[in-house]
Amino acid sequence: MPLLYRSVFPAMWLTWMLYWWVASNNVKITVRRESVPSRLVHMVPLWFAMVLLWGPHARVGVLNQRFLPLAAWTFWIGSVLTAAGLLFAVWARLHLGRNWSGTVTIKDGHELITSGPYALVRHPIYTGLLLALLGTALALGEWRGLLAVALAGGAFWFKLRIEERWMRQQFGAAYLAYAHRVRALVPFVL
Repeated sequence: MPLLYRSVFPAMWLTWMLYWWVASNNVKITVRRESVPSRLVHMVPLWFAMVLLWGPHARVGVLNQRFLPLAAWTFWIGSVLTAAGLLFAVWARLHLGRNWSGTVTIKDGHELITSGPYALVRHPIYTGLLLALLGTALALGEWRGLLAVALAGGAFWFKLRIEERWMRQQFGAAYLAYAHRVRALVPFVL
């Protein structure tokens, strides 16, 4: 794997993780949190996805074969998509403010956020992370990267279904109207 790939992508993801960790300290008090078994259902596939993408010894036969050539254009397209996805997730996190949580929760004084990136999709953090994962997978160019994106997509879909149920319970008709107006992950599509 080229040195540039080995340094640029970890730098982008580590910078994002550092921001995420720092920002997680300024949130509202949680009044309701999903159970540990529920959390594991979406976290375990995400962990497998990360191992597939970043595991230095993730040798999994046919999944290590290339679906894209090892070329500069795949690296740069992947870099741009990864950066755009991570920045979109950060924008969403900033816009969500103190309502954010890494788990499915209801916060004390929870607000329904429908502006900024939330006017484009209901779950812009997941949208951004999926775009960033897709960019990373394209730059990697191996089938294991696409499997990682699929696993992450399934995990996020499971988690967002729980979040949607809780938001309908919390905000009722206001959330139903918002969900009718704005797609979940891909503007105007999904």
